[in-house]
Amino acid sequence: MITNVSLVTVYVNDIDEAKAFYTDKLGFVLKEDVNLGDFRWCTVHQADHPELRLALMLPGPPLDEEAADVIRRALAKGSMHGFGIATDDCHKTFQELVAKGVEYVQEPSDRPYGVEAVLRDNSGNWLVLVEEKPYSPEDFA
Repeated sequence: MITNVSLVTVYVNDIDEAKAFYTDKLGFVLKEDVNLGDFRWCTVHQADHPELRLALMLPGPPLDEEAADVIRRALAKGSMHGFGIATDDCHKTFQELVAKGVEYVQEPSDRPYGVEAVLRDNSGNWLVLVEEKPYSPEDFA
């Protein structure tokens, strides 16, 4: 039986720089950083949620070169999809992260499902910061 999602791959340009970004700017905790021959396994997680790790990986094997190059180009454009981050106060968290030097794509905005801001990590991945509120399908009409 599946119990939960435990690992999400986040492609980055440089593992050391990404590790510093996620730990120093976002407050994640380093779980593993191991060299396995020509492969590096580096994961981080939120302090209160060790059950979900982000694997910080360079675009490369097991991807073929064409697929890895597509990801590298998306990162370079700053248009790579990332993941959502929940917060209890989007405006406050947004200001704290911008003060730490986190680049933003969109300032906090009211949406039918809550308040949303879009940030970018130092590799070009979009990070959606969401303060969720109760909503229904009718809220989107």
